[in-house]
Amino acid sequence: MADSDIETAVTRALEESPDRNFTETVDLAINLRDLDLDEPSNRVDESVVLPAGTGQETTIVVFAEGETALRAEDVADDVLDGDELADLGDDDDAAKELADDTDFFIAEEAMMQNIGRYLGTVLGPRGKMPTPLSPDDDVVETVNRMKNTVQLRSGDRRTFHTRVGAEDMGAEDIADNVDVILRRLHADLEKGPQNIGSVFVKTTMGPSVEVA
Repeated sequence: MADSDIETAVTRALEESPDRNFTETVDLAINLRDLDLDEPSNRVDESVVLPAGTGQETTIVVFAEGETALRAEDVADDVLDGDELADLGDDDDAAKELADDTDFFIAEEAMMQNIGRYLGTVLGPRGKMPTPLSPDDDVVETVNRMKNTVQLRSGDRRTFHTRVGAEDMGAEDIADNVDVILRRLHADLEKGPQNIGSVFVKTTMGPSVEVA
């Protein structure tokens, strides 16, 4: 369960958000400090599974063949085989469009080398290289887990953002998601909480509220 200060901040952000005719995303802004982000090893690059889900649709594409591809069709947004992968390698515009429209990619380990060959220059800079799927992994379980996953990625910027829910979720659920993200950062950053200068939560169009 999240700290009451986190839930209070989330509640304020939801209450102070102006009414819109669409469901707004709830985002977290994290400001880092005392880190040399020119050094790649100090940058944040983590996938985090949110306990209460993202509150939004997450688009997942699977590169697979055979039985794995058949099973993936029931849960993924699209499943592409080796021939379709090669076609994407010959169509830069289609590859970029797919990359921009997809949140996460998953690929059978046997296809990873060709994905690097055909799509590495498109997916790599976007931070969207696929999660490898080993022969022992359950593709359905992996896809369903990633539907509740967000990416924490700072790059060389001290301030970065990530989705923590949607405004139609309860404040307690969103606060639990925030708590999991902060705990991960505290565990992974060189000086833990001391490397976090400030944290703010807000809806898409609403004001930022500092998380104490």
